[in-house]
Amino acid sequence: MNEPLISTPLSNDPLAPAQVGGSEEPVADSAQDEAVTIEPGASLSETVARLRRSDAGSRELECLAAGVYFESKSEPLAGQLAVGQVIDNRTESRGRFPSSYCGVLTQRGQFSFVRGGRWPSVNKSSLQWKNAVAIARIVAGEIKESNVGKALFFHARRVSPGWRLTRVASVGNHVFYR
Repeated sequence: MNEPLISTPLSNDPLAPAQVGGSEEPVADSAQDEAVTIEPGASLSETVARLRRSDAGSRELECLAAGVYFESKSEPLAGQLAVGQVIDNRTESRGRFPSSYCGVLTQRGQFSFVRGGRWPSVNKSSLQWKNAVAIARIVAGEIKESNVGKALFFHARRVSPGWRLTRVASVGNHVFYR
């Protein structure tokens, strides 16, 4: 018996969770809406390759992708996924952090690349940006899990902030805490 495929919209409703269906054909709601089918058990790199594109599809996904890009673009994909997961976890923190990706990113004092609620421009045709968009889609669509669980904080290994938090994981060059 064939396992169901995961279909994720690339536009229309970019924050909709992935849907599981039995069809081997990609699902699209209209001629303008493109969908990508992800095989169950596909690796993170295969999934990123399938979801890679320059247009995030919405302002919220663009914010999540910007967080991934500026905080972890030179990290392995697992590290990028972990950073994206922390941003997503913050949106679900019930008031501790803002409830949107853009709100989390622009919250004062949280991300050093954000200045006055804005971040530097991005070359949206670069592979690093396209990977960040794919990671944002994976996180928002709950397609793959990161091994950082419910972590809400991270820092680069090269710094030692002296936080009195529970360390939950170390991925790439980042350490994650809850």
